[in-house]
Amino acid sequence: MNGNTMNMTFCSLTSGSSGNATYIATNTTRVLVDAGVPGRTLSNKLAQIDILPETIDAILITHEHADHITGAGVLSRKHHIPIYANEATWQTPAMRRLVGEVPVGLRRIFESGAEFYIGDLGVLPIIIPHDTVEPVAFRLYAGNRSVAVATDMGRVPKKVLKALASTDLVLLESNHDPDMLLHNTRYPDYLKKRILGAHGHLSNLTCAQTLAALFETGVNRALLGHLSADNNTPELALQTVSQELRQKGLKPGVDIHLDMTWRDRIGGLYTLD
Repeated sequence: MNGNTMNMTFCSLTSGSSGNATYIATNTTRVLVDAGVPGRTLSNKLAQIDILPETIDAILITHEHADHITGAGVLSRKHHIPIYANEATWQTPAMRRLVGEVPVGLRRIFESGAEFYIGDLGVLPIIIPHDTVEPVAFRLYAGNRSVAVATDMGRVPKKVLKALASTDLVLLESNHDPDMLLHNTRYPDYLKKRILGAHGHLSNLTCAQTLAALFETGVNRALLGHLSADNNTPELALQTVSQELRQKGLKPGVDIHLDMTWRDRIGGLYTLD
């Protein structure tokens, strides 16, 4: 196969504070980035895009929070799917509790910052700032195409921007509206501080500023992801991001294409060829 003609498929199966899973594939390799909802739910979501769970080649784990790992162990054991995580993440009590026992042959360790391959899919785990032991975003590539899943970070350091540069499609966190969060009476102060902090989550505005910087590197398609159920709405995220991009001289839908991911349903199925 000519490396340049290889196509990639991308679909957000679920995205939000209640659970995250993204399907990414080439002609011959299929992976999930995170598996943060029950195994049965994930199998049903995969069925909606005509994918059998037993054909998944790997589950890649970004970090050990429940909304990223809940279904990983069940899927792995039932369908003999290897789980890839860095050593620090594997050692956490959350992984032991929520993922459970994984047969040695299905327990894979990657080194954050070092590229590796699963079939014909290149994987780069990118270290990001979040309040877990060693959280990562992922950039995946095949031929001359690449996509990225970058959520759960309080800020976007230059190194992360550089690692995401020129991707064909990026799923980027647009977690919260700071005003909604600050006025949310059900959230204690420590939680507000955590979310707004440097190891918390990206706001709609920070998401937009990051996209404007990525546009300079050639990124022109983005999915807004990991929205808070309590401190954001899809309409507000899209409106805030679009408005900020316009202020920076970019036209959403022309210069940069924006789409949403969803908590309660699968997102669009994108094919890059």
